[in-house]
Amino acid sequence: MKQTRSLFRHYLKVHFLFIFFPPIVLLFFSTFMGFSNNGEQLNTLNLLYVTLLLFGFIIVAFVIISWLFFLRLRKRLTRLQEVMSFSANNNSFPIPVSIQSDRMDEIDQLGSSFNWMIQQLEESRRRENEEELLRHRLIANISHDLRTPLTILRGHVTRLIKESMSLEGQNSLIEMNHTITRVGDLMDDLLSYTLLTSGKHPFHPTSTDIVRIVRASVAAWYPVFEGKEIQLDIDLPTEETFYWEADPKWMKRVLDNLFQNILRHAAEGNYANIVVDVEKELIIVADRGPGMDNSSYEGGAGIGLSTLNYMLKKMKLKADFISNENGTRVVIGRA
Repeated sequence: MKQTRSLFRHYLKVHFLFIFFPPIVLLFFSTFMGFSNNGEQLNTLNLLYVTLLLFGFIIVAFVIISWLFFLRLRKRLTRLQEVMSFSANNNSFPIPVSIQSDRMDEIDQLGSSFNWMIQQLEESRRRENEEELLRHRLIANISHDLRTPLTILRGHVTRLIKESMSLEGQNSLIEMNHTITRVGDLMDDLLSYTLLTSGKHPFHPTSTDIVRIVRASVAAWYPVFEGKEIQLDIDLPTEETFYWEADPKWMKRVLDNLFQNILRHAAEGNYANIVVDVEKELIIVADRGPGMDNSSYEGGAGIGLSTLNYMLKKMKLKADFISNENGTRVVIGRA
């Protein structure tokens, strides 16, 4: 184990000669040089000049040595501060501080503690990455393994629906079929979120015509809304548009997610409002459903919204949600 030295003790050792040695020299000079070869005492004024000159030299030398000592100390502290600032300004770990002293002082101890902290952070990040990779694989495997029994279960329910049975039995089978569909959709959302956060989905941002993307998405979903008897209130500009630096596929996925949530959780409101505000560069999607309460999150909206928020954040966009018993309003704009 390295022996620790104190900066204060080191400072005293450096200045020992300038604290104790000069008075001894002055005493020696006064005693043995205070008399001439004829035994006559030197002029008192000359002795005073010599004494002042010696003390002046001592003070100047002391100041210079102290300045050099603290300058070296400041350089060491500045170097340590620069290394620590590197970790704050860059999303990476800094290079460990070099410790060359065999006997560490307080600054070397601080550098050693900083190096130990870097090692612990690197180890923590490594474990976190391993756990995240394991979690992603587990979710992907579970989603894949559950698809087969759900498909089989849906097939049997569909077959039973065709059989003759009471009205209550038919309604129960229909509800079971809807539940199986919701579980399948939830698994798809979970798998999509896992793939997104693990970087499995390619991300290629480009200058994207937002009005065109929204118009294409609405056209694709229009028959679905019409089949559910949902009234569409669409306000899209015909000539004006604006552009975002976004991935077109991801933007389409965001809109699909919003429209899907309307079908899942707000279809009973029988209304959807889709607006593109070119002047403010906003996309607005609203409905008249029961609102996004805890039951909506339990039904899968939570994962879908997490996926939506992740994709928007990646494209430097954001979504503001206003939800109450009168419906939900989502406003997408620049972050």
